[in-house]
Amino acid sequence: MDSADLGYSSPRDGGSKPSFHPDSPSADDKEKTTHIRFLVSNTSAGSIIGKGGSTITDFQSQSGARIQLSRNHEFFPGTPDRIIMLSGGFNEIFKAMELILEKLLNEDEENHEADTRMKVRLIVPNSSCGAIIGKGGSTIKSFIEESQADIKISPQDNNYAGFTDRLVTVTGSLEEQLRAIYLIMSKLAEDAHYPQSLNSPFPYGGANFSAFPAAPVGYVIPSMSYNATNYGPNGIGGRHTGSKGATSARSPAGTADAQGSSVTFGVADEHIGAVVGRGGRNIMEITQISGAKIKISDRGDFMSGTSDRKVTITGAPEAIRTAEALIMQRVSANTER
Repeated sequence: MDSADLGYSSPRDGGSKPSFHPDSPSADDKEKTTHIRFLVSNTSAGSIIGKGGSTITDFQSQSGARIQLSRNHEFFPGTPDRIIMLSGGFNEIFKAMELILEKLLNEDEENHEADTRMKVRLIVPNSSCGAIIGKGGSTIKSFIEESQADIKISPQDNNYAGFTDRLVTVTGSLEEQLRAIYLIMSKLAEDAHYPQSLNSPFPYGGANFSAFPAAPVGYVIPSMSYNATNYGPNGIGGRHTGSKGATSARSPAGTADAQGSSVTFGVADEHIGAVVGRGGRNIMEITQISGAKIKISDRGDFMSGTSDRKVTITGAPEAIRTAEALIMQRVSANTER
């Protein structure tokens, strides 16, 4: 399949903006109403919604697709990210995807955080992942070759009863991502196992996430988000085995007081910037999501015998676990760069 078959034309005027005008895989598929789900951070969700819902309304009007977001406390299991679902015809969904990814790229550029190879994580039922992988990996290999994007599928996770979704991570420029997403969506449109519709972007109400009672995030599956090291199969209270950016040394949880318990651990000085974020944006988001209080030691104030800064988290046990998992994800993502 060449670029003409994909309905793709080169960027206009030598710029970086891709010009995509895809046609559905077939006339039958064009008539179908379908959906696609992917993950966005809480910050990105706010950007997509816009002031008073202006941006999301505009995107729905331009694309013809319906755009829904999970609520601000409904995170994809094992991540701090919300779910966005696009519903409608194939072309409508693809147009909405293009508008959203372009918006997020522009936001990053304005904040001087743009990376030439961005990541988008699609949520795909395990029953449909085989169609994307293909016999002996032939389909996913062809998608990678045609799009020039990197495509990875998370391992099937059995930690949550009733949880059957996996993450398909697409890494590349905006142009490469859209090419890859087009190919993946085309394959899903042809797959009889792929559900044509969902009532909610967050269909996990009946699933059992008992491994993390009252905690929206655990650290059993941060690898699903960032293809990073698994920080311990025992989940809650586990040591951070194999982490390059954080020490496994932890002070015991303090006695409960008015503020709750407290845990202190070390994070390599080189990763503190990624945890804090530009203007403190990351640490504020972690604090907001977890409900915990987070304190990072000053420069030069290290864990005893190490060159790691002290990170102290105070709050309820669930809040501490959540904040710690989110910090470890920031560390692992920064380690990959």
